[in-house]
Amino acid sequence: MKDSVVLLLLFFGSLLCSPTNQARLTVSPSSSQFFEYDFVSLSCEEDDSSAGWTLRRNTTTQQMTQCGVKWGRYTGSSCEIRFIDPLDSGVYWCESREGPISNMVNLTVTGGSVILQSPVLPVMEGDDVTLLCETKTTPSNLPAAFYKDGSLIRKQPTGHMTIQHVSRSDEGLYKCDISGHGESPSSWITVTAQHTPKKQPREHRLYTRGSTSPAAALQTTPRHTHQTHKINIYALLHSLFVFVILHSVLNDEQWSTANLVYYYTNFGCKIRISI
Repeated sequence: MKDSVVLLLLFFGSLLCSPTNQARLTVSPSSSQFFEYDFVSLSCEEDDSSAGWTLRRNTTTQQMTQCGVKWGRYTGSSCEIRFIDPLDSGVYWCESREGPISNMVNLTVTGGSVILQSPVLPVMEGDDVTLLCETKTTPSNLPAAFYKDGSLIRKQPTGHMTIQHVSRSDEGLYKCDISGHGESPSSWITVTAQHTPKKQPREHRLYTRGSTSPAAALQTTPRHTHQTHKINIYALLHSLFVFVILHSVLNDEQWSTANLVYYYTNFGCKIRISI
């Protein structure tokens, strides 16, 4: 009986503890702005594979359309746009059949002669960020002026500017201007908080007798991130499930001594059961 209980808990617990794979949308070349007729490749990447993900976009003329339908074509695991057009400007993301989506990327395509090369993905607090003001036909080392939220922040003699140790105050809408060539479109730069890795996994312990409810038995740390919030929900679901299973299959003596400890990490959970 005891072995059956343990196997049931491990089997169903593993389903609840299985981490949800999150795809990453990557863009090559890594930029949020492109000249008309540039070549762009987009990929949905996971730690283990890219299968099962569909690349979609919203533009001014198309909503929720996937690669290969009226735009782009798949080459292996990548979606290629060989001659990108201003009408390709929009929001791109990866989506699975089960529902989860990746990070969203905003791409801007211009028919003008100046673009701002800036990070296409959010940057981490404390990192250095280099912005490059580039022209279509001439060397990209011309003097350029850089703007944030419409205000001039710096003029650089060589067309590039580095923001050292970025902070949340550096988040905003950036553009650049090269005299005699024109102004780039604007691109938003997002700065994310730096997360300190936890040295020890958080512990959630379920007591069958000492607690009035499984929810009350959860010992969790304060929520700091969206990811931590999801882990807390999994812990609650797991504890409720274990509470029901134990209550239904154990006799009074086993019920009085049953104890389960499980550790949640970013990669799933480890379970220790004693009955």
